[in-house]
Amino acid sequence: MTPTAFSSLHVKSSMLKNLASLGYAGMTPIQAHALPLILAGKDVIAKAKTGSGKTAAFGIGLLTRLEMSSSRVQALVLCPTRELADQVGKELRRLARFTDNIKILTLCGGVPFAPQIGSLEHGAHVVVGTPGRLLDHLRRGSLDLGSLQTLVLDEADRMLDMGFQDEISTLIAATPAKKQTLLFSATYPAAITALSETLQHEPALVSVDETHDESAIEQILYEVAPEERTAAVARVLRHYRPESTLVFCNTKVECQEVATALISEGFAALAIHGDLEQRERDQVLVRFANKSISVLVATDVAARGLDIKELAAVVNYELPRNPEIHTHRIGRTGRAGEQGLAVSLMTAHENRRVQAIESALGSSIIRGELSALTVSAGRPAAPPMVTLCIDGGRKNKLRPGDILGALTGDGGIAGSEVGKIDVLDSQAFVAIVRSSAGQALACLGRNKIKGRFYKVWKVEGCE
Repeated sequence: MTPTAFSSLHVKSSMLKNLASLGYAGMTPIQAHALPLILAGKDVIAKAKTGSGKTAAFGIGLLTRLEMSSSRVQALVLCPTRELADQVGKELRRLARFTDNIKILTLCGGVPFAPQIGSLEHGAHVVVGTPGRLLDHLRRGSLDLGSLQTLVLDEADRMLDMGFQDEISTLIAATPAKKQTLLFSATYPAAITALSETLQHEPALVSVDETHDESAIEQILYEVAPEERTAAVARVLRHYRPESTLVFCNTKVECQEVATALISEGFAALAIHGDLEQRERDQVLVRFANKSISVLVATDVAARGLDIKELAAVVNYELPRNPEIHTHRIGRTGRAGEQGLAVSLMTAHENRRVQAIESALGSSIIRGELSALTVSAGRPAAPPMVTLCIDGGRKNKLRPGDILGALTGDGGIAGSEVGKIDVLDSQAFVAIVRSSAGQALACLGRNKIKGRFYKVWKVEGCE
């Protein structure tokens, strides 16, 4: 019996027969690592991407623990979008085909409440849903989580990106203190660690991705004259064409000058530094994090706390004076199993600084020839997303789920075309795939969100 055979697990024979009939030949890496822990009742943080078999990992676990004699909700799966919730619900039903009288409900926005309430009144063993709609049912009293045994947060990083932290916290507060909590995430940012600390007990960490190391980062040095630095940054960006780039400068003045120069070259760029007001800083960070701005020019201080997933490239406009700062800068790319690019500009008088950095890295950095870089004609490619701003926020009791529901319901926009949703005190920002931005703007402009109309506009301009 191989370690990756489902028959090596302590599950019912009916489950094994069903898995065989569904074509599950053996466990995927995430299933082989996570399932024994899940079946043992442990809390788990699993780093796994879509397509890794994660749904079966937590699905087999939660289905095995169900007490069929009780019709109360014993397992809850939180998903960021209606599409994912529907997909998870369907897969759980497939996994439970040989379990008699099991009831699995999917509760998402964009559909009437009444049928969902009726279904809940008849009892359910497993509920899958989006945070906003689940919270609405909780507040109406139609959803009782007092008997919950297993809580699953699927694509937890995306839920946090979309601003569902408050909804998740409220839902968790309605569950028993003693339960199994399974947290699945494609990436592992600091926010996931913080979330885990609030709701899990001695969780086991399972990761099937390659660990982040310097081999995931391609480093290149280009020697330039001091007055050529800005033009060199533009040339590097035109050659490599990264989708998202963080450019580091050593001073606030340089930040603004570099951003202004890149804008004049047609790049979607913004600067962030200590002179910005908090409202301006929030908007800049939102636009870069949600991929509606391609280039962010920052000082080391201004970039603190900046947690951007899948950052394609880092460019050092000027080498930092401290080798540790260099390591910290370039460590922002090459994460989550992706290859990263770190380009540094140096002058002929900075050899000592380069030597100190290479000594700290324990390896030399490849030297490149700037003149060898090919430059594509025309304007740089536009960012993949567009940011819409809504003139209402937490003070208006707006939630990410309200915005998502308005877009995917009345707007007819797929949840996969909706990016990060950030709800601030008096404003909310939502990222939309560029091709659907006009449709989304029209939808939010002509329809009510949570019972009232809001002013909505496209956030444009790079200044």
